[in-house]
Amino acid sequence: MRSAWLWVVVFVGSSVSGCSCHSTGANEVGVLTRKVAPFGKKGVQDEVYASGVTYFFLAFTTDWHTFETKLQNLRMTKAGDDGVVDDVEFKTVDGNDISVDVTVTWRLDPSKTPLVLQKVGESTEDVQERLVRPAARAYVRDALNRLRSEDFYVADKRFAAAEEARGLLSQSLGPEGVIVEQVILGEHRFNPAYEEVIREKKLAEQNAEKLKSEATAALEEAKRNLESARGEVSQKLAQAKGELDQARLGADAELIKSKNEAEAVLAEAKTRATAVEKENAALGGAGGRTMVKLRMAEAMQGKRIVLVPGGKGGTLQTLDMNQLIGAMAAQKVSQ
Repeated sequence: MRSAWLWVVVFVGSSVSGCSCHSTGANEVGVLTRKVAPFGKKGVQDEVYASGVTYFFLAFTTDWHTFETKLQNLRMTKAGDDGVVDDVEFKTVDGNDISVDVTVTWRLDPSKTPLVLQKVGESTEDVQERLVRPAARAYVRDALNRLRSEDFYVADKRFAAAEEARGLLSQSLGPEGVIVEQVILGEHRFNPAYEEVIREKKLAEQNAEKLKSEATAALEEAKRNLESARGEVSQKLAQAKGELDQARLGADAELIKSKNEAEAVLAEAKTRATAVEKENAALGGAGGRTMVKLRMAEAMQGKRIVLVPGGKGGTLQTLDMNQLIGAMAAQKVSQ
């Protein structure tokens, strides 16, 4: 009976006061909480109300909460948004104190905003302060304190640690309706004395790398010079060998030519010697004496020879050479 009267009062109040309206912005979703639910579920409703719409409900019977769906940036830095030191402090694996500026980019999963309202808070700011910030500080610290001090000067290792932190946060906050998009590591700060040591060490390493590079460059230059010298020597050797081969070929040709000429001269000389030998052999016999006689006869032909007796009172006698030669010729013919 009392419940019936309560509904009558509600109905009359609604009729008098009208309906209450609730709206969502362009980047918001709404979650309705029913304080009185005669025909449905009481409490936070599972329905998610879309962005940019105005909704009407019975007055005094509902609560209305909105959550932003756009990206949120949680900045934890040495000089925070409100001027409070909020950077993440921890120890490296080798025991040095360090602080790092961290930015976590996140957003709410619209489909889970009713769950967020029930378990976390009534606004996006509540979600960030009660859920995202504590989890971010814890998981980012867990990922970074596995690094050594020198690793913070290596970009690839910092990026890998940031990605590991994002994975840990996503695994933890995903079921709670929070989507972690990115973890960005900003400036890091060591103890001043240690930073000076690190700086000097880095300078020494840079100088060592510079000297190493210069030594490598000098070695490569020496190798290039050596190869160039080898090339020049090889070229000169090849040129000298070519000239030697050419001279050798010329000398061989000249030798063959001289040899051929000598052989020709020798053959000619041998031929002449043989002819002379044969001629001498021929002249050594009767024919040779006959030829001598003929040559003498030919030499004296046409000449008048006077024979002068050697004694006193001798008479002058003449010898007709033509007659003598004729007689000698006739004797030769007869022989």
